[in-house]
Amino acid sequence: MVHFTAEEKAAIASLWAKVNVDVAGGEILGRLLVVYPWTQRFFDNFGNLSSETAIMGNPKVKAHGKKVLTSFGNAVKHMDDLKGTFSQLSELHCDRLHVDPENFKLLGNMILIVLATQFSREFTPQMQAAWQKLTTAVANALAFKYH
Repeated sequence: MVHFTAEEKAAIASLWAKVNVDVAGGEILGRLLVVYPWTQRFFDNFGNLSSETAIMGNPKVKAHGKKVLTSFGNAVKHMDDLKGTFSQLSELHCDRLHVDPENFKLLGNMILIVLATQFSREFTPQMQAAWQKLTTAVANALAFKYH
C-alpha cells in the first residue's frame, strides 16, 4: 500500500480542484491514442482515429476521456484505498476488455503531461512527484486483478 503524506494529499487535492475534467480528459485520452497508436485497438467503435486531428476532435474520445478522468478523480478522494476504489475497474479491464496493464502507466504519463501543460507554474517538481506517485499507484491498483 502506498502512503501519501498530508502534504502530498493537499498538493494533489489543490491542483485537482482546478482541473477541467471535460477538457483535460479528452486531451489525455487523445494524446494516449496519438502517442501510443496501438492503444486505438480498444476503441475501434469510436469512428475516425486516422490522424491526430481526427482523434483530438473526436467526440467519443472526448466523452470517454471525461469518463476516464472523472473515474481518476476517485483516486484523489480515496488515496488511502486505491485497490478497493479501482477493484471493479481492474476486473473489467482484465477479464472483459483484456487491456495490457502497461497501458495504465502510459495513461498516467499522459495525465502528468497534460497537468504540466495546463498548470505549468503550479506543477513544480514537488507537485510532479506527488502526482507521479498517485498515477503510479492508480496504475498498480488497476493492474491488481492481473496478478
